[in-house]
Amino acid sequence: MNKPSYSALMSTATAGYAVFALAKPRHLGKALTKSPLKQPEYDVVARLFGPRDLAISALALFAPSPRVREHAMVARVALDLTDAALLTGEATHTTGKAKVLGATLTWAGLNVAAIVADRKA
Repeated sequence: MNKPSYSALMSTATAGYAVFALAKPRHLGKALTKSPLKQPEYDVVARLFGPRDLAISALALFAPSPRVREHAMVARVALDLTDAALLTGEATHTTGKAKVLGATLTWAGLNVAAIVADRKA
């Protein structure tokens, strides 16, 4: 029996978000600004998140070795932290900043936890 991979679990969840980002890109604009006129400006960013997150998830899920999987997970954490740094400043209200930081930093933390758990497994 194979050991459970927490990285695989997180990568599957990230792939789910990627599909959501492609299907409903406006979610990002709604989180960042209350202005319906500015919200569409972030659709392109959400549409970029979709393929990016699907690619990194696929790399982690189908990695030929644990080392490659871990590298994909480290890249995922770096992307989450980059998203936090870039998107927090785009939020036009405190609630938006909190949503961005909460989502990105939580996701980065969960991915780090998955990396550590997989190393111990």
